[in-house]
Amino acid sequence: MKRTLIPQFVHLHTHSEYSLLDGLSRVSDLVTRAKELEMPALALTDHGALYGAIDFYVAASQAGIKPIIGVETYIARNSRHDRDPRVEGHGKPFHLVLLAKDFTGYQNLVKLVTAAHLEGYYYRPRMDKELLRAHSKGLIALSACLQGELARALLEEGIDAAVKVAHEHEEIFGTGNYFLELMDHGIPEQERQREGIREVARRTKIPLVVTNDLHYVNAEDAEAQDVMVCIQQGKTIDTPDRLKMIDHPEIYLKSAEQMHTLFPEDREALENTLRIASMVDLKLPLGEVKMPHFEVPGGLTPEQQLAQMAEAGAKTRYGSITPELRARIDKELDVIAKAGYAGYILIVQDFIRYAQEHDILTAVRGSAGGSLVNYAIGLTDIDPLRYGLIFDRFLNLERYTPPDIDVDFMDNRRDEVIAYVTQKYGADRVAQIATFNTMLARAAVRDVARVLGMPYGEADRVAKVIPFGVDLVEARRMVPELRDMEQEPHVQRLLDLAEKVEGLVRSTGTHAAGVVITRQPLTDLVPLERSKKSEALQSQFEDKSLDKLGVLKFDFLGLGNLTILHEALRLIKETRGIAIRREDIPLDDKKTFDLLGSGETTGMFQLESAGMRRYVRDLKPDRVEDVMAMVALFRPGPMDYIPTFIRRKHGEEPVTYAHPSLEPVLKGTYGVMVYQEDVMAVTQALAGFTMAQADVLCYTIRKKIKEKLDAQKVKFVEGCLRNGLHADVVEQVWKDFEPFARYGFNRAHAAIYGIIAYHTAYLKANYSVEYMTAVLSAEMGTPDRVAIAVAECRRMGINVLPPDVNESDFGFAITSKGIRFGLGAVKNVGQGAVEGIVEARKNGGAFRSLDDFCGRIDLQRCNKRVLESLIKCGATDGFGTRQHQLARLDAVMATAQDEQEARRQGQVALFDLGGTALGSIGSLVAANVPAGEVPRKELLSWEKELLGIYLSEHPLQELTARMGDVVDAYLGELKETEEGALVTIACVVTSARKHITKEKKLMMFAQVEDLTGSVEATIFPRTYELTAPVWNTDEILLVLGRVEKRDEAPKILVEHAVRFDDQGMRDIKRVASETAERLARRSRFVRPGAMGAAPWGPAPAAGAPRRPTALTSTNGHGNGAGVSSARPSSEEQPSAVSPPGASPASPGASSADVAPSTPRKPTELVIRFREALDYERSIEIFKRIQHVLADYAGQATVVLELPRASGAPRRVATSFRTTVSADVAEAVEREVGKDVVEVVIPE
Repeated sequence: MKRTLIPQFVHLHTHSEYSLLDGLSRVSDLVTRAKELEMPALALTDHGALYGAIDFYVAASQAGIKPIIGVETYIARNSRHDRDPRVEGHGKPFHLVLLAKDFTGYQNLVKLVTAAHLEGYYYRPRMDKELLRAHSKGLIALSACLQGELARALLEEGIDAAVKVAHEHEEIFGTGNYFLELMDHGIPEQERQREGIREVARRTKIPLVVTNDLHYVNAEDAEAQDVMVCIQQGKTIDTPDRLKMIDHPEIYLKSAEQMHTLFPEDREALENTLRIASMVDLKLPLGEVKMPHFEVPGGLTPEQQLAQMAEAGAKTRYGSITPELRARIDKELDVIAKAGYAGYILIVQDFIRYAQEHDILTAVRGSAGGSLVNYAIGLTDIDPLRYGLIFDRFLNLERYTPPDIDVDFMDNRRDEVIAYVTQKYGADRVAQIATFNTMLARAAVRDVARVLGMPYGEADRVAKVIPFGVDLVEARRMVPELRDMEQEPHVQRLLDLAEKVEGLVRSTGTHAAGVVITRQPLTDLVPLERSKKSEALQSQFEDKSLDKLGVLKFDFLGLGNLTILHEALRLIKETRGIAIRREDIPLDDKKTFDLLGSGETTGMFQLESAGMRRYVRDLKPDRVEDVMAMVALFRPGPMDYIPTFIRRKHGEEPVTYAHPSLEPVLKGTYGVMVYQEDVMAVTQALAGFTMAQADVLCYTIRKKIKEKLDAQKVKFVEGCLRNGLHADVVEQVWKDFEPFARYGFNRAHAAIYGIIAYHTAYLKANYSVEYMTAVLSAEMGTPDRVAIAVAECRRMGINVLPPDVNESDFGFAITSKGIRFGLGAVKNVGQGAVEGIVEARKNGGAFRSLDDFCGRIDLQRCNKRVLESLIKCGATDGFGTRQHQLARLDAVMATAQDEQEARRQGQVALFDLGGTALGSIGSLVAANVPAGEVPRKELLSWEKELLGIYLSEHPLQELTARMGDVVDAYLGELKETEEGALVTIACVVTSARKHITKEKKLMMFAQVEDLTGSVEATIFPRTYELTAPVWNTDEILLVLGRVEKRDEAPKILVEHAVRFDDQGMRDIKRVASETAERLARRSRFVRPGAMGAAPWGPAPAAGAPRRPTALTSTNGHGNGAGVSSARPSSEEQPSAVSPPGASPASPGASSADVAPSTPRKPTELVIRFREALDYERSIEIFKRIQHVLADYAGQATVVLELPRASGAPRRVATSFRTTVSADVAEAVEREVGKDVVEVVIPE
């Protein structure tokens, strides 16, 4: 019987998504498909870079496929240093495929790719033959596609030229390491090329190899890849003469059979793919931590140096070393030595020392603060003994992880520290880290729509219904509006294509904090490129790939609040002559705690969000530990326990414990777990874990490692039962662990950030003007934040003055009259222009007139646009009316330019004649200038445009002092406020438009603004009926509402509104309190955040973010259409006519519960399940029901009846409310099927 040989093939020319906006293939999909096709090996050859090399190497190795790392590089026609666009311009460089045979080849590939980016970048990263000759060892080269030098020579110059190129390449890489590629994508030009390449092979004896230049995994992805190319080029699919790969849809991962069928006469070229794969034997040194070298004095080891520093530092910190101190220091040093981290800690301590010596404030965040050794050597500044911080959370031999110490620096001086590190360890050993920017769902929809030629409005309509942070697969399943839109074929096509490109890498960026430092030159292992934002070097690998390579990452973070603290301390010393060191700030200052208790925490670190302000006001902290606890609790999961913590602190609720043994470990936090260490302490108390074992459990929960988590739970349960705990108590405690272990802060991190928060509060309470000046200067460039800070100054009674060229500096400045606006905060005015103005003022005194001003400043730095901006914003009001100055500006500038030119030429200037001549010219110009000033409305418009705020006046300005009693949010803060949060704002109605719903009821859309910004407010019929008289243009209101962030701009869904007067303040407080209590009652039905919570969750407590539950379709960012989405009922939905920017189905909050009503027995709507369902099926059904009921919000309680194997069905009351009607029942039964549920309507 004849045996049939199964053909084999290896793809050696492969592009992934890391061929940016060119390749469509995800690395995981490539490897999965190659494994399905039983291919023994696979290469990755992305364009010009090695971005995906490590991910690919690991994925292929784990799949049992030999990974071949390569690149399709660009070769300069002459030299990589040549920048002649006629020779080296776009599309001119040749292509060449390089594959690494072994580790030497990999290192050469890294060096070549790095040089191409750092030395040869011109349109594309180019290398040249000089580089290839220097770094050819260990490499295999393939002749590439139609853009290869061989192909171009063959098609443009003939066979002899091609033979010459082939010989040159073979000479560079060595006999047997250069192959001529054969491709067949159905392109006519390729057919001529193939015959020529075969002839070159016959003449030169250089072997052939078959490739497919694949750019996507499956044949059906061709259209999506074509769309990606259009996105890259900024073109539409209908653009004529564009690059169109879809005309030849063959560049996918074909099977061996397909490749053999395509090249039936080229058996040897097919077999050469296997031959090349067999030549590759690349082993990357993964998992080996490569500690940078740190020079220690006197021939000491890093461990000995660290021990000496710890000894000396402990004596400095504590005066003497007690036996307890000695024991802890010795234990820590022993663990550090065994982990091999001494060198790492010394490196971090060294650059922190440098920062401190150069007056750069620092803070070490995270668990490193738990180390006494770190505190002793000056690496951290929080005493771990005082605050009960534990070392095991930082370092534990039973939980090995790479060392990780995150350091915050003043954000405006972080680069100085990185420069120091670069100088100390060498520019070839230090680099920042790349990040990859991917296409998110909304962006993918908009980009694809543009490529398809859809109108922007229609693309925007589709994109806006996609919740933030939710992928398209989930959005198409969970958002009814999207499902409705998909009924239109062109929208379905749009979403299908967008789904294929969503999540793909679009471009590279720079990690916000990460810096790598290596012992050997980086290019021994890591390819480099230049950051797009600067000339700084950065790795081509992201942090996860660097971790796999064992390259250590150091985090240099920029923290704006450290800059604010430093600037405030500088201003205090400058204006008051008082020198304050951060470490000397008293931690028991009454004014500070009074300020915190008032909730007026705007501008303070970690404490200024609307929700945090409310909680801090309720907490009324009286010790710094309270601030630390609040910083830790205000996190998803733990924040559900904030009300309990507050009530227990004030004695309003008894302190209870799940078990008596927990009292010693949780007494200090009123029986509430606050920190991750509390989970560890509870584990020790109940299950008898060691500290190290408890840390392992906490880490496992935090990282959600299921198989390890299951094993840890078994171990925990066994320990608890062995210690006599009841099974119900054990299960409850385990459920309580999850939100704290996963989302909570460790105690050290909370302590460090809590201290910074307290310091900002101290300075704001005691040195208000200096602190707020520092805040304003730090927020320059962010108009919304400047507006918030200005509003806070006004509330505090601090005058913020408009910019003035005779008083302002670049930043905000303190004057006798108040805080003077900084010129650098004026739109269109750059630092160079401001420096020129300040320099001229210092040299010649105050400016006397516009003529004098223009005559003395450098008009090359201060052009007409700068001067117009300064005039319009009021910075030159001392020179006359703005209209008059603008009218004269051209003439004054022309005269000043002539005078400055005359000075440069040594001529007598008009200014040198006492200004008389210029004054005469000015008088002639002034004669034709209109008198008076532009209308006040236009002046305010200019202020808003150029300063970002209304500075000179605002209708709310007189009321700012009274806002603190009732207002808990500024409109400018709503972008950072939690979705669904209940807020009270003060605002002016700038416009209002009535609207008729499809039920013929009145509702309203209003635009409201405060001192910080403007938002749209939606007032549904029932709320409008109660509040209609107040919705007048220019009316000043207090509004209670929910924050909706479905679109890019937040909105307010109004619950109640009153006029801003004494009675209104009382009313809004009452309604806000009632609403908060009502929501809190709902939240107690199922405690959110606990593992295993019932799938039908509660509405959030007031001020809390929307809590995801098993039923809520959400991505964890509060964007799901969950139970608490509070859509309007069907009778409140707007008709087809919607306000600009609003969807007809835009969700809103019903105000039904706000108005007082006569108590009545609540109605129930029962959804009866006909049979028991498994967990996954039940969750799916619950979600589908939820989507239906979301459109029928009302007062009736939704009750589920779930069948049980024996006895009566189980009734589960939910927090969801709906209307009771046949329409609801029909909609639910239609959605999930009458065979699954029965909806029972009460009589």
